[in-house]
Amino acid sequence: MTNRRTRSRRLALVSSGLLVTLGLTVGLGAAGAWADDSDGIAGSPAANGSVDQTRSRYSYQVDPGQQVADEYLVQNTGTTAQAVTVYATDAFNAEDGSFSLLDGGVETVDVGHWVSFDNGANKVEVTLEPGGSQIIPFTVTVPADAQPGDHAGGIIVSALSPAGQVTVDRRVAIRLYARVKGELQPGLTISSISSSYRGELNPFAGETSLTISLQNTGNVSLGANTVAQVRGIFGIPLSDLTRTPIPEMLPGSSRTVTIVVPGVGPWIYLNPQVSLAATVDEDAMPPGLLPSAQRSSDLFVVPWAFVIVLVLAGFVLLVVRLSRSRDSARATAWIAYTEAEARRKAREEATA
Repeated sequence: MTNRRTRSRRLALVSSGLLVTLGLTVGLGAAGAWADDSDGIAGSPAANGSVDQTRSRYSYQVDPGQQVADEYLVQNTGTTAQAVTVYATDAFNAEDGSFSLLDGGVETVDVGHWVSFDNGANKVEVTLEPGGSQIIPFTVTVPADAQPGDHAGGIIVSALSPAGQVTVDRRVAIRLYARVKGELQPGLTISSISSSYRGELNPFAGETSLTISLQNTGNVSLGANTVAQVRGIFGIPLSDLTRTPIPEMLPGSSRTVTIVVPGVGPWIYLNPQVSLAATVDEDAMPPGLLPSAQRSSDLFVVPWAFVIVLVLAGFVLLVVRLSRSRDSARATAWIAYTEAEARRKAREEATA
């Protein structure tokens, strides 16, 4: 299943890249997406046949084998009739860490596979008149052997429209989370850390870059707040605190993040440190005690500016000493010469 999911995600990235090239618009939330004044679609969670203003996503807490019925409202916000397709798919984290959804042609293996529409269909096709809307009921059927924890995906409404020589796929997506009851294991770790230093002309300035690898080792979707600082010998702080938020990471995902800490002088021994505290989205269900982690690295920096200053100072001192030595030798020689001349004149006067 892991290999199939990996291949599916790779296909999704390729397909999404092609669609973006053709003008694809993907939205995540309850808002709609508009490409121009003629064509536009919107989708949002619904309840009792109208928009549910209390939700920006679908979030369920379910038991294995449970079924959940819900509604999705799709609207034609343009001025022309639109043939739209509504379907569900799985989510994953893109390379930049953003929440992304598989392309419609990619096979789903997780929560996107659990969603079905009328008569058990995996998608619904409807035609909407300008300004029209329609409620799309759907059912989430949780497998009896579903693993505990968070399962993420999305409900997508897609509309194909001609745009010159190409066809543009306008898509609007709503996030869908299903938390299967059982043993929750929130886990977010810093699996590795490395650091580097870049100096500046100012010998008291510079910046330290920390590259950390994060991994969601648990079964709950988590973000994080990170705090980085550079310390020196005896733990003396050499920089201010640098805070960097980490967007939500889905279970099993990993990400590499680079944090730049400015205002660090080349104090020979540097001890960059980073700590994180896991977080959950405001709309997500709290999973209990959240994890934290801390890592550090050792970095030895040659203070080239100080070295150059010392070399120049040593050179100047050497020149001064050589000059003084040369002047002293000349003065000694002059004194010896004048004394010799005085003795010679004295001898000449004595002889006369």
